[in-house]
Amino acid sequence: MSGKRPGPELRRSAEILFEATIKADELRFDETPENAVEFTGDADGESSSGSVREGLPDNVRKDVTYRDVRIDYAIAAKLRPGPDGPGDGETS
Repeated sequence: MSGKRPGPELRRSAEILFEATIKADELRFDETPENAVEFTGDADGESSSGSVREGLPDNVRKDVTYRDVRIDYAIAAKLRPGPDGPGDGETS
């Protein structure tokens, strides 16, 4: 997912936006992680997620210590317009 972070326009116009920055002096995985983000429900096709990483490859290996790690991660979701427009006025 490295380098595929949602662009500034999508982040600006998204109805749902989650951004996080993680820093670590050292990071080690006991197991090789599997991860995925799936947009369901009213998510528009423009929705995306991704990260820009420093010191950490896209495919990490178990029992390897990575040093000076930084991950900038974002999830940006746009909603499909409902009958009354975006979000169609309903809240849960």
